[in-house]
Amino acid sequence: MKEGAYHTPVLLNSCIEALLIRPNGTYLDATFGGGGHSREIFKHLTSGRLFAFDVDEDAVNNAIDDKRFTLIRKNFSDLKSSLLAHNVTEIDGLLADLGVSSYQFDSAERGFSTRFDSVLDMRMGKQSGTTASEILRTYSEENLKKIFREYGELRNANQVVKKIVANRNSIRTVNDLKNTIANCTERGKENQFYAKVFQALRIEVNDELSALKELLIQSKDVLKTGGRIAVISYHSLEDRLVKNFFRSGNFDGELEKDIYGNVNAPFNTINKKPIVPSEKEIEQNSRARSAKLRVAQKI
Repeated sequence: MKEGAYHTPVLLNSCIEALLIRPNGTYLDATFGGGGHSREIFKHLTSGRLFAFDVDEDAVNNAIDDKRFTLIRKNFSDLKSSLLAHNVTEIDGLLADLGVSSYQFDSAERGFSTRFDSVLDMRMGKQSGTTASEILRTYSEENLKKIFREYGELRNANQVVKKIVANRNSIRTVNDLKNTIANCTERGKENQFYAKVFQALRIEVNDELSALKELLIQSKDVLKTGGRIAVISYHSLEDRLVKNFFRSGNFDGELEKDIYGNVNAPFNTINKKPIVPSEKEIEQNSRARSAKLRVAQKI
């Protein structure tokens, strides 16, 4: 499988510049995917090491064949213990691209995309966890409302859920779901609506926000002083968590101060405003459109 077919790296140059890569350093790509970001980081290493995480079985096909590279087949929420298993307690830099890869979107059988009719799966790793169709069939009406309201930011979540619950036993595929909630869409904005519905389900299936919180919490323990973390997010829920944590060390964004009035935060935010793709990059890769890169340095 060609790397480009799997994933076009978003904000590649900005990420590399942000990490200030040391040739003998130890780095982590928390979201390996097609390996685009990893390969670019690896080019800057001599005696350094690169670790990468991915639960997708297909990502193994893109592994870098070099003893300085290690692909860990786990979710990045296990980063601290997984690195420790490789006798690594500190790293110089961490990159996380939180988006679903182009390959995953374009693999019809994964159920990530609204473009193909397939089973509603949406699991990043195909061997474990609850599928999207199982969630639609088994979750309570209140739980489903919460998912679509919070993760999909749908204003008509109640209406959507009523349709789903009334037809839940017959929803197995992408088109089943789209047909069930078709009357809930706003004319001319159907694609945006379905994208929000699928985003909400994908976040729930993969417990994405909890995993992101774990990644951020553990990053402050594994990064060396002066080490950098760069995170690319694609929707406001992720971006808000990253922004708040970089600013304050917690997810509410509330600054905690010591008795002298000094802020107790583990990071210095490098870019006050997120770095976004250029018009040219968006032209070349439409999925970069909503990407936001935030960078911070361990104090």
